[in-house]
Amino acid sequence: MPPAIPLPADPPRPRFFVGVLAFCGVVVAVMQTLVVPLLPHVPALTGSTPAAASWLVTVTLLTGAVFTPVLGRAGDMYGKRKLLLVSLGVLTAGSVMCAVSSHIGILIAGRALQGAALAVIPLGISIMRDELPPAKVLSSVALMSSTLGIGAAVGLPVAALVVEHFDWHTMFWASAALGVLDIVLVLWVVPESPLRSRGRFDGVGALGLSAALVAVLLAITQGADWGWTSPRTLALLGAAAVIWPLWGAYELRTRSPLVDLRVSARPAVLLTNVAALLIGFAFYANSLVTAQMVQEPKATGYGLGASIVVSGLCLLPGGLSMVALSPVSAKISAKYGPKAALALAAAIMAVGYGVRFFTSHSLPMIIAGATVVACGTAIAYSALPALVMRAVPVSETGAANGLNTLMRSVGQACCSAVVAAILANVTFQAGGHTVPTLHAYLLVFLIAAGAALAALVATLFLPGRTASATATVGADSATGATGRTTAQESA
Repeated sequence: MPPAIPLPADPPRPRFFVGVLAFCGVVVAVMQTLVVPLLPHVPALTGSTPAAASWLVTVTLLTGAVFTPVLGRAGDMYGKRKLLLVSLGVLTAGSVMCAVSSHIGILIAGRALQGAALAVIPLGISIMRDELPPAKVLSSVALMSSTLGIGAAVGLPVAALVVEHFDWHTMFWASAALGVLDIVLVLWVVPESPLRSRGRFDGVGALGLSAALVAVLLAITQGADWGWTSPRTLALLGAAAVIWPLWGAYELRTRSPLVDLRVSARPAVLLTNVAALLIGFAFYANSLVTAQMVQEPKATGYGLGASIVVSGLCLLPGGLSMVALSPVSAKISAKYGPKAALALAAAIMAVGYGVRFFTSHSLPMIIAGATVVACGTAIAYSALPALVMRAVPVSETGAANGLNTLMRSVGQACCSAVVAAILANVTFQAGGHTVPTLHAYLLVFLIAAGAALAALVATLFLPGRTASATATVGADSATGATGRTTAQESA
């Protein structure tokens, strides 16, 4: 008989436990927008080109998309806390690389490592599902999921302050320090769940998914610079068209797939992931456009000539609103079901872009519109994991939430390409410079509102459940707790 293996007890202070995981999520999400205020200055600071500088953002989208589902699945199999620590370690290493160098190649490599840590969010959601009492699961998962938007909203003004008042390497040293702090807090507070999914890790599936995602996202993010009909763009799209069906056929045949396509094809999962992609698109337009729009010179007739710091602060009320609304979203999901919460969120986002469309000359109304969009995003990001968790087995929570987070990232990448194409092509001359017209920004708002309405339609087609059905999420958590007790008894 094998010796007893001590297993970690339930978190003694659930609120602190949740706070630590949420803090990890915010730190990781901040990395996604950390360099945006720095981008115009990167060519002069590093002796590189604007095209090379843009890779500081592009590479985080690529590595985040690739590693989120892979590390989510690995966490289901080998330990979620273990993979959470690995992700935070990768983030810290990437931050140090960026802090000690001004070489564009090293900076891009460091940013790639920072982007890979996006897996912290689905891993944190999975840990919460395994470890928390059923009554606390929905509200805690809502907060953890919202950190993706909270961090993005908070990261811009903080990074802008650093860029304006300190050496730019300072923000990477701060990122590294936060990464170390996260690791210490996780080691101190977060237990390892004994729940594991069986089988071998699907290495071939991971490579296939990575190749397909890189091909698609590279084509999307670089197509505007390379040309949508250039050989490189067409070759990448062609490669993706070949890899995706081959990968899908392999995943359907293998015994322990990286992504269970049969589960993912269920309407409850498929439509939730479609909605996640559209919500990600609609959310990211708010972050991309707001700061740039208020910085446009007054000579444009609509610009406010705001500083980098002021433009970043325009998003801060939205970030604070997301923190406040995550428990409200959990209550909506508990009472009416996450489907109703997601539908409400998509409608609020569309209304927010309506406000932005008609009030683009007033700074208070720009902030108000951006905050309304952020409020909708908070409710949506809180409802999405609840929809995923009630549709998949407990053993696949990490992989399924990783895939859902991936779809949000793909939506953001698509949004980045669309916004860049519109703002670069719908232009006029103002004050001796070529700048986007007001109609370019209004077109972005219309497209983002359309994405939110499309997410609303996808949500309405989700299989209907009563409010009480959301208790299955809590029931699964209770099963997880039972599984932990059983494991302890077996040991």
